[in-house]
Amino acid sequence: MAFLEIITGFATQVSGFLQTGLGKPILIIIILISALIIERIVRKLLHKSFEKSSKFIKVDHTQYAVLKHITSAVIYMVGIGVAIFMIPALKTLSISLFAGAGVLAIVIGFASQTAFSNIVSGIFIAIFKPFRVGDTIQFGSNSDKRGTIEDITLRHTVIRNFENKRFVVPNSIISNEIIENYNLGDDKICRFVEFGISYDSDIDKAMKIMRSEAMKHPHLLDNRKKEEKDKGIPAVVIRVIGFSDSSVNLRAWVWTKDPPSAYELGCDLNKSIKERFDKEGIEIPFPYRTIVYKDQINRGKRFRK
Repeated sequence: MAFLEIITGFATQVSGFLQTGLGKPILIIIILISALIIERIVRKLLHKSFEKSSKFIKVDHTQYAVLKHITSAVIYMVGIGVAIFMIPALKTLSISLFAGAGVLAIVIGFASQTAFSNIVSGIFIAIFKPFRVGDTIQFGSNSDKRGTIEDITLRHTVIRNFENKRFVVPNSIISNEIIENYNLGDDKICRFVEFGISYDSDIDKAMKIMRSEAMKHPHLLDNRKKEEKDKGIPAVVIRVIGFSDSSVNLRAWVWTKDPPSAYELGCDLNKSIKERFDKEGIEIPFPYRTIVYKDQINRGKRFRK
């Protein structure tokens, strides 16, 4: 009983001290530090729960990322709100500001145009999943805006491109862009391998070379159905797709397992097919230019005289 009375007396003294003018700043600091500690603990618990669940079921990284950021935001807002409530001047000011409907409408109006629109867009991305953490996407009309989704926060989406650079795109902007998702539904991809050969070259021979090189590549995926195999349709289809001023244009449809493999396959086939064309006498046309120098023209005029 004596020990309990000592603890109770000490708690009463501490509580009384914290209610004084000198103690309130200390209490506010304690509240803010506590919010920071609680946020770190909750994030670690969420991470451990996510890692544990990932061993047994397929967990969506996107929902986890959004939940993590929402939880952190709520904890920080509660901590800051309690700290503001402990300051009488700020408490009175906050009550006065939010008491006026007009001022509240202005605040919501500004928020909806900037931060609030990004938050809503981030929640919609987590719900409808046009892309997920780990997906490879291309957005907008610029082909350079291509990369892998690293993180989706309440405000922005982080995209890492193939040069290891990061695009930080506000959620409201990327939600209004046309997204080309390479991992949505099926990771398999058909790579177009195109070559232009001269009109004098043997088309059938060129097509045979392209098919032969594609069939030898280790990343080739036979995407034919059973009916297509029974009909004798080749694993690599090659067709003449058109004519240009100096070339007959050929295209090979080559399937592979995922976008990185497709990029590597396309680069390798460009090299190996070009080398085979050189050996087999298949010409790839290129523009010719005849350069006439001005002094040559003047000499020609003198000779004609």
